[in-house]
Amino acid sequence: MNEGRELIEALAQIEKEKGISKDILLEAIESSLVAACKNEYGKSDNIRVNINRDNGKVLVYAEKTVVEDVEDAATQISLANAKLKDAKYELGDIVQVEVTPRNFGRIAAQKAKQVVVQKIREEERKSLYNRYYSMEKDIVTGIVQRYVGKNISVNLGKVDALLTESEQVKGEVFRPTERVKLYVVDVKDTTKGPKVTVSRTHPELVKRLFEAEVTEVKDGTVEIKSIAREAGSRTKIAVWSNDPNVDPVGACVGVNGSRVNAIVDELRGEKIDIINWSDDPQILIENALSPAKVISVSVSEDEKSASVIVPDYQLSLAIGKEGQNARLAARLTGYKIDIKSQSQAQPRYDDTLLSDHSYYDEQGNRYDDDDRYEDDRYDDGKEYFDDDHYEE
Repeated sequence: MNEGRELIEALAQIEKEKGISKDILLEAIESSLVAACKNEYGKSDNIRVNINRDNGKVLVYAEKTVVEDVEDAATQISLANAKLKDAKYELGDIVQVEVTPRNFGRIAAQKAKQVVVQKIREEERKSLYNRYYSMEKDIVTGIVQRYVGKNISVNLGKVDALLTESEQVKGEVFRPTERVKLYVVDVKDTTKGPKVTVSRTHPELVKRLFEAEVTEVKDGTVEIKSIAREAGSRTKIAVWSNDPNVDPVGACVGVNGSRVNAIVDELRGEKIDIINWSDDPQILIENALSPAKVISVSVSEDEKSASVIVPDYQLSLAIGKEGQNARLAARLTGYKIDIKSQSQAQPRYDDTLLSDHSYYDEQGNRYDDDDRYEDDRYDDGKEYFDDDHYEE
């Protein structure tokens, strides 16, 4: 059996086992052989290599232009010699002249082996990339390998992902071989294989965990309309039901809190507030400030801002420890929120004294009208509240 036929049979076997097209491999081998011809002829611009798809025979052709007087034998052929090949040729035509070097079959076999090995690696890398690219914007379970500085190497099966310090929840510590759920932020194709970026802090991690744990969320009966998260501390989600017979909050909480508690455990104790979504911004903002009770909400849709009045004893709870509750509510609703206690708001109605304001926008920035706060205290420029006034 000649080398050419062996090559064709070998490529057919690779096509069957690896799923890589025989024609793609042959085209890649032909391209590599054209480059190899540069050593033989000094250049390869006009060189074409053809491998017979049936018997594997390799032939090299030089494309030559028909001219009256030959000045470059590598690229030109005289009209007389061209007509010896075929009488139809005229000046300016292109003639393919076989120039297969002696022992070129051996060179072709060596190149074929190199190309096939390289092509198999490329196709396997491509297949691996496609596999993990399909997991982008979803959650995966990884096994912790080791700490690399402040980053963590996590095995995802066929590839290792790096959980960078910026994507880690502050205070979380992992042990080698520990299983952990991660959100796949991005998958990039590189020469060394797919580079997978994962996160433990992304808000979508919480959303995907609810999809995995709550059947009604997975099948679309219950929608998570909005989500705001401070990783490791607290998350607020607003949910809506497309079925009037299904309570969206109850579905997410589960019997005796079983569903939400499973997610809290996965997030290592992170608190989760689940509220009802409403298209009415007043109702939505009131719900978002839960667990605080609200007296009234006044909304300016043009300015995307809202003024909220709460009972005096609920002010600290509405704002939250270090402003967290108001900050998350602003992010959840997309409104700047101005929170005042009932006693603070009353003088404003009498036009006798300006009230104190605490504004929070969706980025969590706080805006204060003045420095006069009676209920809130500061330490080194940071606001804090009595623990007795803050309810978990």
